[in-house]
Parts: sequence; C-alpha cells; structure tokens
Amino acid sequence: MPARIMAHLVSYYPDAKSSHNIARGLVHGGASYLEVQFPFSDPTADGPFIQKACDQALASGFSVRKGFSFVAHIRKITDIPIFIMGYANTVYCYGIKRFIGETAGAGAQGLIIPDLSPGYDEGLFSLGTKANVSIVPVICPTISAERFQTILSLGPRYVYTTLRKGITGAYTEVGEHNIAYLKRIKTSGAKIFAGFGISTKAQVHTLAFFVHAVVVGSAFIEAIVERGGKSCYESVKEKMIHLLS
Repeated sequence: MPARIMAHLVSYYPDAKSSHNIARGLVHGGASYLEVQFPFSDPTADGPFIQKACDQALASGFSVRKGFSFVAHIRKITDIPIFIMGYANTVYCYGIKRFIGETAGAGAQGLIIPDLSPGYDEGLFSLGTKANVSIVPVICPTISAERFQTILSLGPRYVYTTLRKGITGAYTEVGEHNIAYLKRIKTSGAKIFAGFGISTKAQVHTLAFFVHAVVVGSAFIEAIVERGGKSCYESVKEKMIHLLS
C-alpha cells in the first residue's frame, strides 16, 4: 500500500520566509497532508525539537493573524488538505467561533487541538460541524473502549492517534502492541492519522498498512537543524522523498 505522510510544520519557523519554503519543500517532496502548527509558548504535547521551533517562531514575529495568512498562502500553491494544529489557550483567547471561521476562510480543512477534547471542548466540535471544518479528535493507546465510542459518536471523519504515551520526538518502536491497537481503531471507519516518534522510512512503510496517513514532524525540524549548506526547502524535500522511497 502506498504510504501517505501528513507533514507537520511550525508556522514562522525558523522565520516567515523560511517557513514558506519549508511548506513548498514538503509539498514538492510528496506530502499528502500538511499539519500547520500555530506556535504556543507551552506546547504540552511536543518534544524538544518542536518546542524550540515554537520558541523561535514566536521570536520571529508569529501571531494568529499571520498564521492564517500563512495558511492562505500555502493554499495558493497546493490543493492538498491542510489542517491547523494548536492549543486550547490560543483558540479560546482568539475566540473559538472566530478561529473556526478564519480556518475555513484560509482554506484549511480542519483543526487538531489536542487539549480541547470531546466533552471538554468549549463548543469546538459543534461549531466545527456547522462551519464544515473537520475537528480531529486526538487519542492515545491507553484510551478506554467506552471513551473511544463516545468520540466516535460525534462522527469524526478523521481521528489522530499517538503511537505511545508522552511527547513527540523520541523514536517510537513500531511493534505488535501498537499494530494491534491500530487494527482495533481502524475498524471505526474514521480515517486514521498516526504519529509521535516517526523518523524512518521503515516506520512509515510499516504503518502505511494500518493508517490513512503517517504523521511526521520532529524529523523534518531535525533535518532543517542539520542541513549544513542546504536550504530549508531542499532539506525537507529530500527527507520527505527518502521517507516515501
């Protein structure tokens, strides 16, 4: 089965111009989806690479309004689905209805807000449905069957699952335990995005049989940090091509 990658990037990392080039590199490298993170000062689900990227993006002048402009620009260069990822504080302070409206206006298909979960989402899911914006619930392998069924009762088109507990970045061993978990949730009928600690093409191609798309994020930032004389565009494009090869 051909692998699909949802490529995670941080808006305005390492700066505004470079983040545009990173988006182009990911698209030209073969990304099937883009997950654009709106940086936040306390990204609780993210490991050191993305935390540092968020800090640098904020220092580079990121604002929520600039983030939506960034997404609108990406929409002009590609028709692949774009999802905005962020945290509750950003969305709530901006205004949930307003945030959803501007998400749609920028041309993004959906939102991934890990700490606004169903039942505790301040209206995010119902407002998203009304605006035709997919709100993607985030789950993890320790989720109970009852809680999973509660989430499915909302009828999400997509579900984002982590492959382990903890934060992003550290390598995740893909084995029988997480494969069995993915097989179980795949029966839900929702399209599954799965990530956390994915950095090799072996991981990507193993997971491709069990999920709709594999999420890769920290590995692209690491490629940028280690790029040497290469541009951000070349670094992420080459990494994407390697992962899909």
